[in-house]
Amino acid sequence: MTLLLTMSLAAMGIDTKQRRMQPLVAMRALRTLINDPEKTEQVFIIIRAMSGNALENCYRQFRETPVGKQVLAEQRQLIDLLQDRQFLRTLPAGSLGRHYLSFVEKEEISAQGLVDASDDEVEITDPGLLLYAERIRDMHDLWHVTTGYGRDTFGEACLLAFTYAQTRNRGIGTIALVGFFKLRKEIGSGVVAAMWQGYRAGRKAEWLPAQDWEKLLSMPIDEVRERLDIGEPFKYHQKHAQLALTRALA
Repeated sequence: MTLLLTMSLAAMGIDTKQRRMQPLVAMRALRTLINDPEKTEQVFIIIRAMSGNALENCYRQFRETPVGKQVLAEQRQLIDLLQDRQFLRTLPAGSLGRHYLSFVEKEEISAQGLVDASDDEVEITDPGLLLYAERIRDMHDLWHVTTGYGRDTFGEACLLAFTYAQTRNRGIGTIALVGFFKLRKEIGSGVVAAMWQGYRAGRKAEWLPAQDWEKLLSMPIDEVRERLDIGEPFKYHQKHAQLALTRALA
């Protein structure tokens, strides 16, 4: 599921000329994916078939915000800061940036990993839209840290629900649904409550794509969460702890 989410976020960078949704195409790809989860290329097909103009709509909203205007004017690349671990280590203890650094080091991942996993099959010709799509991709692990969802399969599914609420991308919603049915079969009760809490949290929170993440990195993480109106994902943590206990006793 970690790979699926990475791929789904990367696949949000679709050509905005392809606006018509193709549910039959998505259905065939979804059936193939369910029958053989290893065929992860089907994720791209589902996202492209169901995203419609979600990316373009979010970009239009983004470029009308103060942060969006500033980011586009300055041609900011968020990945430059996220890859600079020396800079991240200079940030105050307890800051979002330090928590992010701990997260990527513990998980043995990097911002470049999201770039490497990106789908480059469809080219985006609008430079502003491309910058926005790349920024959304690069902030993914910041969303993990800020929301409190881990990179385990269950945490990724909850973050998918949160992301769908933020972006209204039906491709993301479709993949979240796949994750829901997979997890409900594998781990049983608690999936519905946790993913529903993730979705509601995404609806309630400030719009994360238009946040000044460069400035937020130096702020205490609790202050960031309060500013963005993001509460603790206690349903996820409860179920996660239960699963850990079950594995320990097995």
